[in-house]
Amino acid sequence: MVGASLAGLSAARSLRKQGYDGRLVVIGDELHRPYDRPPLSKEFLAGGIGEADLALEPDGEDLQAEWLLGARAAGLDTTPRAVRLADGREVRADGIVIATGASARTLPGMDGLAGVHTLRTLDDARALRDELARGGRLVVIGGGFIGAEVASTACALGLDVTIVEAAPTALAGPLGATMGGIVSALHADHGVRLLCGVGVKGLSGETRVEAVLMEDGRSIPADIVVVGVGARPCVDWLAGSGVELDDGVKCGADGRTSLAGVVAVGDCASWYDPRAGAHRRVEHWTGARERPDAAVAALLSWGESEPGVPRPPYFWSDQYGVKIQFAGNASRADSVTIEEGSADDRDVLAVYRRAGHPVAVLGMNQPRLFMRWRKQLAANTP
Repeated sequence: MVGASLAGLSAARSLRKQGYDGRLVVIGDELHRPYDRPPLSKEFLAGGIGEADLALEPDGEDLQAEWLLGARAAGLDTTPRAVRLADGREVRADGIVIATGASARTLPGMDGLAGVHTLRTLDDARALRDELARGGRLVVIGGGFIGAEVASTACALGLDVTIVEAAPTALAGPLGATMGGIVSALHADHGVRLLCGVGVKGLSGETRVEAVLMEDGRSIPADIVVVGVGARPCVDWLAGSGVELDDGVKCGADGRTSLAGVVAVGDCASWYDPRAGAHRRVEHWTGARERPDAAVAALLSWGESEPGVPRPPYFWSDQYGVKIQFAGNASRADSVTIEEGSADDRDVLAVYRRAGHPVAVLGMNQPRLFMRWRKQLAANTP
């Protein structure tokens, strides 16, 4: 098991649940035991919960695994099948689960400049939480869900918050332009400035950030900057291994890779989606929790099991007290309609369709209706 976050832990649990009773080694590059990442940008960042509340392992759980934490994978050999670690050790295995996740993308010039943060790990969240506690002016670069959640949390803490987004509409990538505009309007509702359609040229400051420099010539004063411009899959260590890569580890609909005895799960895995007829990475908690069951079944059967159809991707976000839920793939839609609620009241249930057939659903404070539609999407055959 290469990766000790949610996807790796879920795969380890699935191995034991599906009857594997042999040696199980879990390799993780962080020193921490598995922890929950979604609260890092919300409750943990706000100080509402502590580190103990993030633990993914309940008291008494024992997977009879060997945990190699603080160990970074450096390569994968196929003959014999083995994972090479950066410290020179080697772990041989009959089967391998790749769950190395993704890392936050950065911007040129941010290294070594105090006050500039990304948010991906517990250590990232610790550092950012300490800075936000001091107050001041926060600029979030990137209007995606991580950036939006950090902005919401910082706004509640009393900071002066600005979001800058290069795209014309924030959240247009995951939600489409129409609904992305409606959801991102939450920022204006709460006094957070959202500047769209202009890129970032750089950061100014000698030892600590002082401003964000925009490509249109503007300079936005900043005491703290959070860079939320996406993530890149952690797959560099697989170069030359024979594992096919394409925006992550290229997999079948059950996580099987191009190498026998090797599967991939979580944020690093680009699974085939029969509904869309294409491969895509799903960087969401639910996928990391659910998909390892199928990947482990494929691994234990040595590819003899029939791949099923993964459930449509699902994610949620909490911003400014509004619960946002989404399932499906907005990019497949040719129309979107609001079925219930009002965009002005931020309590909508919107359905995305392609040729009249539902392909995605979005809920804002509509949890009951949303879950009905989510089940309907999952029941549809590709």
